[in-house]
Amino acid sequence: MFERKGWVLPLLLGVASISADAHGLTHVVQKGDTLASVAEKYYGLIQHEKLIVAANGLDARGGAPIVLGMRLEVPALFHRRVKKGDTWGELATTYLGAPHRADVLSMANGSSPWLTPQDGAEIVIPYNLPVMVTNADTIVSIAQKYMGDPNKAWVLDHYNGLKGRRLVPGDLVLVPLTELPLTEDGKKAVVEGNPVACSQAQGETRERQRKIQAELPALTADVKGGRYVDAVSRGNRFLSATGQLTTEQLAAVHRQLLEAYAALDAPGLARASCTEWMKLDPNARLDPVRMSPKLLEACAEGAR
Repeated sequence: MFERKGWVLPLLLGVASISADAHGLTHVVQKGDTLASVAEKYYGLIQHEKLIVAANGLDARGGAPIVLGMRLEVPALFHRRVKKGDTWGELATTYLGAPHRADVLSMANGSSPWLTPQDGAEIVIPYNLPVMVTNADTIVSIAQKYMGDPNKAWVLDHYNGLKGRRLVPGDLVLVPLTELPLTEDGKKAVVEGNPVACSQAQGETRERQRKIQAELPALTADVKGGRYVDAVSRGNRFLSATGQLTTEQLAAVHRQLLEAYAALDAPGLARASCTEWMKLDPNARLDPVRMSPKLLEACAEGAR
């Protein structure tokens, strides 16, 4: 089999190198452990034992049992902060193994491969689950088993570059897992295994950014509705998490605070907000048609 498909072993090694620094928790089998109990410990779902089976190649070894002291990889997602200049294609190459996987990566983060990731955004990196094809497997059955939707077979076809080729026993299919919440035990294992990256691995910053993104329209509504004190309160609450906001979110907050402070006759604060807005948003323009003389004056003072 391996002579005919010489790519299988190198690909298995490639999967390990892709996930080694970004994915997976390590569980050392204890007395009384079963695959189901390990899955329940880390995911709260015994059904996820199939993920542990695939991640450790237990199916490929004829359903090998787990034994005391055995080290198991438990699939887990990773989170990374976007840096200025990053592209979805480059990120997909680094973390998922190929640039054409940018569509899965970007969609997992509510974006599209042709858009630029937001600077400072914390994004989720899918886990590449290696599934060894058996006689009973098809691309549709694998999509159903691991992604919960047979209609996602086309995603697997594209992700693996199959171009419609029919699977045969011994093929290796990578399944990108994009949603894999952990239990408290799972989160604790992340912290103990990699304390430097624990906040990223748990996605706390990403969740904070998503909540603020959902609240930004309320900040705009406060300003448009003349509720300037409320806008200042809300905007400064957002800014208290400055280290967690994206550059785009920071720019949006300062743009609204500019208007709120100007309306409240706080020119110094309005100038400071305009300066930050102009610095953070490369598309910021002082448009006399859209901006009142009061706002233009505040920004002009800040520029001087």
